[in-house]
Amino acid sequence: MAHHILGPKWGRYYVGPIQMAVCYGVVIANALLGGQCLKAMYLVMQPNGEMKLFEFVIIFGCLLLVLAQFPSFHSLRYINSFSLLLCLLYSASAAAASIYIGKGSNAPKKDYTIVGDQETRVFGIFNAMAIIATTYGNGIIPEIQATISAPVKGKMMKGLCMCYLVVIVTYFTVAITGYWAFGNKANGFIFTNFLNAETGHYLVPTWFIFLVNLFTVLQLSAVAVVYLQPINDILESVISDPTKKEFSIRNAIPRLVVRSLFVVAATIVAAMLPFFGDVNSLLGAFGFIPLDFVLPVVFFNFTFKPSKKSFIFWINTVIAVVFSCLGVSAMVAAVRQIIIDANTYKLFADV
Repeated sequence: MAHHILGPKWGRYYVGPIQMAVCYGVVIANALLGGQCLKAMYLVMQPNGEMKLFEFVIIFGCLLLVLAQFPSFHSLRYINSFSLLLCLLYSASAAAASIYIGKGSNAPKKDYTIVGDQETRVFGIFNAMAIIATTYGNGIIPEIQATISAPVKGKMMKGLCMCYLVVIVTYFTVAITGYWAFGNKANGFIFTNFLNAETGHYLVPTWFIFLVNLFTVLQLSAVAVVYLQPINDILESVISDPTKKEFSIRNAIPRLVVRSLFVVAATIVAAMLPFFGDVNSLLGAFGFIPLDFVLPVVFFNFTFKPSKKSFIFWINTVIAVVFSCLGVSAMVAAVRQIIIDANTYKLFADV
């Protein structure tokens, strides 16, 4: 769309790179979170185990290495369906566990005050907005898929409504119950709160911890290969020979090498910088805010050219300006938080 509406350079040098950075950033974030889940499962089996987080990130990366070889989006259709089921399962499990802990006799003390000085709070607000943008930005995929066949407008609306329904049911349920149960101690990865840091004992049955992390690992692996696929398609359009069959040696070997290199690189970055919340906020600020909230209204004004006296022109202009400013502020906040965490933790930190 950027190529046809704004010109080839906008598509090639602005929108395209942002889209690819977002897709690859999601793969990195999922590799990190997958490693954290595997570590949680390991600690259930071996409470005094000595394996580090980066080792589990590498193990998860090996799983991605296999799944990344699926040749196309179409070949992932069953994985996508399974992923949705897992998403609903582990979200329901997380919410149920938070309620169980919050109502239990050993419930942690709840403190809902906002911590930090004025500067930390302000940057925290922008950081949170970027994470929210990342959450809702996932609506891009069903919206694009809806444009494949007519009627596009009706299918796009159905796709977005379905996507937002799933987001609200999953994210909001976990966020509300988690914050109610743990207050300002609620972690970005809520499962870590199920372990009492003071006593070292789990607040829910250990089999539950193992099972819910298993659900999450499987779902994260599915999401990661979906977001890796657009990068694969672009690269393979350059390195593949369209006159040869898809699984010919000429096409299969380069595909295997390139996909494997990208997964290995993402795994190394995730193992080096284990800050999941920070990665999420940077993704939202750099990618999802401009892609979801700025470019669509700019495209509308350029394509349909509404009168500069009309309401639709000015509301679109205001949305573009406000969210551009928000994106810049959120990016500063995200980079600031990464710098703070980088000073707190060393590379390959076991967090």
